[in-house]
Amino acid sequence: MTLQSNTLPLKKILLFGAGKSATCLIAYLIQQAANNNWQITIADGNFELAQNKSGGSLYATPVQVDVKDDEQRNALIEQADIVISMLPPGLHLLVAKNCLTAGRHLLTASYADAGMKKLEPEIRKKGLLFLCEMGLDPGIDHMSAMQIIHRIRTAGGKITAFYSHCGGLVAPESDDNPWHYKISWNPRNIVLAGKTGAIYKLHNEIRHLAYNALFDAGRLVEVPGYGSYAWYPNRDSLIYLHLYGLEDTATFIRTTLRHPDFCIGWKKIIELELTDEKTLYDTDNLSYHSFFNLHLSNQGLKEAASGKEKQLLSYLGLYGNGIIGKGIASAADIIQSALEKNLMLQPADKDMIIMLHEISYADGGGEVRKITSSLIVKGENNLVTAMAKTVGLPLGIAATLILQEKISLTGLHIPIAPEIYVPVLDELGKEGIVFGESLI
Repeated sequence: MTLQSNTLPLKKILLFGAGKSATCLIAYLIQQAANNNWQITIADGNFELAQNKSGGSLYATPVQVDVKDDEQRNALIEQADIVISMLPPGLHLLVAKNCLTAGRHLLTASYADAGMKKLEPEIRKKGLLFLCEMGLDPGIDHMSAMQIIHRIRTAGGKITAFYSHCGGLVAPESDDNPWHYKISWNPRNIVLAGKTGAIYKLHNEIRHLAYNALFDAGRLVEVPGYGSYAWYPNRDSLIYLHLYGLEDTATFIRTTLRHPDFCIGWKKIIELELTDEKTLYDTDNLSYHSFFNLHLSNQGLKEAASGKEKQLLSYLGLYGNGIIGKGIASAADIIQSALEKNLMLQPADKDMIIMLHEISYADGGGEVRKITSSLIVKGENNLVTAMAKTVGLPLGIAATLILQEKISLTGLHIPIAPEIYVPVLDELGKEGIVFGESLI
């Protein structure tokens, strides 16, 4: 089945969300719109933000939208050929249902969750393409890994171990704090990362790690040219065993990369239950240090932080007299506030994306080999970030290819098919997003 033919006289792209990760996506879409005489609508709850991101382009129209308003949302979708959602994951389903009704293609960088999967029969029946996990991680990780996996299989090899690491980090030239970390995306995601624990496969055994065991600074991987980084297992790796066709592989782990010192600090934050979302505090006249002491008392905990741990907590201001001033807030809200005050990218700072695949396999002759494939991307400043490039460009490229009818898949997909990853990786290469590879 092929994509439905476009019946509109002018091809139109609708983007929901103009936040941090949409900066490079919008710039790319405007360029493609100029080349192809397309029109982009940038819809956000903040009109000024959408207007600034449009840059005054004749090919981009900023609009203010309450995405939870059914009438507003549906009116915009009905005018588009293809919809890109950069909204929080919980809002994608609202957009998806309208896209189904209106017969519009949909792209997101978020995981294909249970709600989206329930729509799959109707998506396929209507001849639409809903492409999820089309960002960095998930996204570029899938595409670059599958390209290697398919190449090994074609040559008669059998994969025995698969590690896929990815981290949004700070570039060495902008690394000036003891956490060796600065935030280039939604801070809430940093606070909540790992709360559900992790599951993966190691040496033919299914392993579960609880939240409090994730952030181990001793799990290290060497990144070519950048030294050692710590990794922790990311969510549920097992759901990709079948999708990657690696059910027989002895080890399969998808991870997040951090500096080892970050893991030391975050492990202590978890031990002190500072990511708790249940207990609430009135923070309008509460200092960070007073909150810290009150929280420990409420939780029946002792601080027991010294050395490196204390240095890291101190850097977040937890021993300081600064007023939180966030109204009624949880410990997680307060830690997020501390991160936003002390670990955000400054205007001239550069972030850095590291992606690293380690794939061991027996080749056609039975010899054991290992491919290491690595990607390093640095941002330009705190607006044109490596995170924005690597999350946004895959979406923009895929949208362009779909409108040009160079991708003809229908149904609900993630980018593991050659029809998607071959042309997208090729275009990413033209944007400077290129993997280096070694074989031993």
